[in-house]
Amino acid sequence: MKKFVFFFLIYAATFAQIDRVEPPFWWSNMNLSSVQIMFYGKSISQYDVSVDQNVLIENIQKTENPNYIFVTINTKNILAEELLFSFKNKLKTVFTQKYALKSRRENSKFRKSFDSSDVIYLIMSDRFANGNTNNDSDKILTEKLDRNNPNGRHGGDIQGIINHLDYIKELGATAVWPTPLCQDNDEHGSYHTYGQSDVYKIDSRFGSNEDYLQMSKELHQRGMKNIMDYVTNHWGWKHWMMNDLPTKDWIHQFSQYTQTNHRRETLNDIYGSKIDAQVCSDGWFVKTMPDLNQSNPLVLKYLTQNAIWWIEYADLDGFRVDTYPYNDKYGISSWTKAITDEYPNFNIVGEAWLNSAAKISYWQKDSKIGALQSFNSYLPSVMDFPLYDSFSTVFNQDDQGWEKGMINFYLNFTNDFLYANPNNILTFLENHDTNRFNDIYKSDFKKYQMAMTLLATIRGIPQLYYGSEIGMTGNKDKAGDGDIRRDFPGGWSSDSSNAFSKLERNAEQQKYFEFTQKLFNWRKTKSVIHSGKLMHYIPENNVYVYFRYNETETVMVIVNNSNEKQAFKTNRFHESIQNYKSGKDILSEKIIDITNEVSIDSKSVLILELK
Repeated sequence: MKKFVFFFLIYAATFAQIDRVEPPFWWSNMNLSSVQIMFYGKSISQYDVSVDQNVLIENIQKTENPNYIFVTINTKNILAEELLFSFKNKLKTVFTQKYALKSRRENSKFRKSFDSSDVIYLIMSDRFANGNTNNDSDKILTEKLDRNNPNGRHGGDIQGIINHLDYIKELGATAVWPTPLCQDNDEHGSYHTYGQSDVYKIDSRFGSNEDYLQMSKELHQRGMKNIMDYVTNHWGWKHWMMNDLPTKDWIHQFSQYTQTNHRRETLNDIYGSKIDAQVCSDGWFVKTMPDLNQSNPLVLKYLTQNAIWWIEYADLDGFRVDTYPYNDKYGISSWTKAITDEYPNFNIVGEAWLNSAAKISYWQKDSKIGALQSFNSYLPSVMDFPLYDSFSTVFNQDDQGWEKGMINFYLNFTNDFLYANPNNILTFLENHDTNRFNDIYKSDFKKYQMAMTLLATIRGIPQLYYGSEIGMTGNKDKAGDGDIRRDFPGGWSSDSSNAFSKLERNAEQQKYFEFTQKLFNWRKTKSVIHSGKLMHYIPENNVYVYFRYNETETVMVIVNNSNEKQAFKTNRFHESIQNYKSGKDILSEKIIDITNEVSIDSKSVLILELK
């Protein structure tokens, strides 16, 4: 018994000094070979640090907080092995810490990311499906399961997503974007997980890190892709560091609470004041989301390594980055460049919620507008919010005015010259922050058909929001965020119906599903839609006609948003029709003669593969 006690005391003295090591491990043969390892433990900075003699320590940085020490090592030409760090006091080793360098995945550097050949399925992770009821609550985490609360935790999890990947694939989607899955320990509203408390750990109410790896594996086995929702701008106020910050300027702090002004335009306004731009960038998003300081090199390196760690660890296929312009713009551009330097084909789409193409295009990599201010974000993809605005209004405009009706879509695309890469733009009708499309349009199926047809056939990367395909509704203005993030029917064993199953969908749900499924499964095989050119014509009588074409194929799309059946001569479109005589409508499978005139019913669409 005495021997056991003695051994325990030695063990405690050896390992109790360090509470956290981040990143928890790294890989050999990475482009980012200078790795900043953060060691955290009580008064740890009092020690001198060394490592195996074949590893170069480039820098040791201590801060005003004695509980942190940042050690940067160079892993270039170091094989995958276990390193041993020694922490010494007056040349005497007080304790040691093992640190693993692992082997990279084969061909990891040149992984294929998401692009315009994909259809992304956005999932509100807590509201999709509960695949493991054993993790509904966690004794360590504060907020417990409360499905009766629209803003509470409902129990959706990673296993629920895995269980329904075949459903998502059947629908025609090729990539999955779940809202953030890392730990969020807020007392209230933690289900959305945008206020994270540990960015190296999956929230246990969603599952484990190993479950997340399994989801990636299951997606890849189906030829699908995993897109992580990443947050660089802020953490949650319950993040473990908030009780013991490494440096005072790890987050932005003011003499009194200062919230962002949300005026993203100030960041590239040539007449703007410094204070307005500072408050936009440095102000907190809300009181429970401390604003990270990406201009602090320690913070920037921490965030960069965390992002690369998840890509390599979980075999990710892309990022969606929340609140992209709210970051320090030079810091976030360095973060983005470091990731794409490591993974040249890796796609990252940033949320820049602005109302014009000029403002949004500024944030895309190699922007012509950004270049005017010697700024490059290095961000490959942006989200088309002006197009979303059109989707939200146009289909209630039955008559076409100078800037009403289908002319809105035409005008949106005339601005594409502003984008460095208009084909690498995320397009959507709705997402987890907007009113549901089917709520805006009172579940008018014809308007849904018109909108989805546009989404499936225009340039860019289409994103579906879970439940659109069965006609789900919700209005945040009237009932709050929980209303646009309702539980998917059938995701819980106690649900009265199961919309995942064809046999249990009602007639209305099946109508929506069949249309969406047919449309996006057709799109899967059409390179002319993925990467073909676009030619469009000024809408007349609220009818929009455009063509997607390449050297071998042409698709003619006609959308009639008027209340009247329309007939029009086709000679106006000769530049695109050329010698084609007819087209097969991919929805009705009818052959349509296009040699002279085409007619189209009110509030309807034709997608014609020209013959």
